[in-house]
Amino acid sequence: MYTIIDIETTGNGIKGNKITEISIFKFNGQEVVEEYTSLVNPECDIPYFITGLTGIDNAMVRDAPTIKEIAPKILEITKDTIFVAHSVGFDYNVIKNEFENLGISYSRKKLCTVRLSRKLIPGLQSYSLGKLCSALKIPLSDRHRARGDAHATLILFEKLLKTEGSSTVFSSFLNAKSQENTLPPSLPKEEFNKLPNTPGVYYFKDAKNKSIYIGKAINIKKRVLSHFYNKSNKEVEMCANTAHLDFENSGNELVALLMESAAIKKEMPLYNKAQKKTTIQYGIFCYEDRNGVMHIAYNKIKLAPNSVQQFFNITDCRFALEKICEEFELCPKYCHLQENIGQCSHYKIKKCNGICQQKESVEIYNKRVKQALKSLQNSQETYLIKEKGRVSNEIAIVLVEQGEYQGYAFISKDEQVNNLEDLQVHIIPQKHNLDTLRIISNYVQKKPKNVISSLTSY
Repeated sequence: MYTIIDIETTGNGIKGNKITEISIFKFNGQEVVEEYTSLVNPECDIPYFITGLTGIDNAMVRDAPTIKEIAPKILEITKDTIFVAHSVGFDYNVIKNEFENLGISYSRKKLCTVRLSRKLIPGLQSYSLGKLCSALKIPLSDRHRARGDAHATLILFEKLLKTEGSSTVFSSFLNAKSQENTLPPSLPKEEFNKLPNTPGVYYFKDAKNKSIYIGKAINIKKRVLSHFYNKSNKEVEMCANTAHLDFENSGNELVALLMESAAIKKEMPLYNKAQKKTTIQYGIFCYEDRNGVMHIAYNKIKLAPNSVQQFFNITDCRFALEKICEEFELCPKYCHLQENIGQCSHYKIKKCNGICQQKESVEIYNKRVKQALKSLQNSQETYLIKEKGRVSNEIAIVLVEQGEYQGYAFISKDEQVNNLEDLQVHIIPQKHNLDTLRIISNYVQKKPKNVISSLTSY
């Protein structure tokens, strides 16, 4: 026994969505044995754009029963039936969530007429209800009203039942181990099956093959599947717009993180929020004033010409300046730790030799400034990070040269790499930015044993 169902809602995703109308056709495979249709008072305002789409406004539902009042009827009519809907995940989860809010558990087997149509009637350009009805000459009246859409879905379902090979397809979809009803309606199962259980980057793409979300995973297939089970509004909408999947193997999590960051910045996917923009960086730089005194200062990276060192934030910049100011007995005023003063009086640093009071020569002071700058430059190390490759006979290398991320490489264990020039041939060049710096810094802190300072130890 089947119940073909359609609902109209307030349009707020899954968890915040309230039903405004429901229509149910109970179908035994031959004929409709019961029908139930009702407006529903959502007990909240219906947005104007939803009224424009469905024609259902606040006045229409004011005297309609609430979901609590009709819950017993829905439970009774759908008991021991298979829940059928076009894009079943949406209707089923909204109803299930409404029942959960009432403290009622709701569980039914499900069938999706979008996925069934893709399997049994392949090759159509679109599997939306309107386009399917047009292609199959199914009458569709009262579009975007529950009864009109449910009745059209019923006729479609009857056609699918009578299609050659339907019994095998229906059985496979209803198999408890089947993922058919878990996958997004527009995503062919073959797209999911091709995903590996390895580390890397995965791409959710729309019908035009444009990336709408990019993520990284230690296990690509498992992580992608978790998106399909996530019922947050963003995830449901994203999955509904997913028609293709793609991936790149990385061999390890570090390279996956770096690949993900670069791909997001390049493709700017709709559903990625983080890493689209590089957060403002700060840099330490040096300049000479009209009196010939060398200043060490910090500013946003765009305003810091030829910065000696880059930092995540102002706090880190000031900390580094305080450190070299004290170590090299520099003046806090000329290190811009104090502004708009005649003489320095830094509360931490008391080692100024008097350049701000003309008690020390510019030449001697500048000499120590140059030593401090050299110290900062030398702190920008060149090193490698060695990680697992994509296959057993391969290693992955991440190259950081003078503090800047250069890129990564996948190198056969049989390959002879004796110096930096040999390595450069294999490196896939990448852009250095705050996000890559953060990713690599975090990794180095957690796994210092994988950091190599010279090629000889590699």
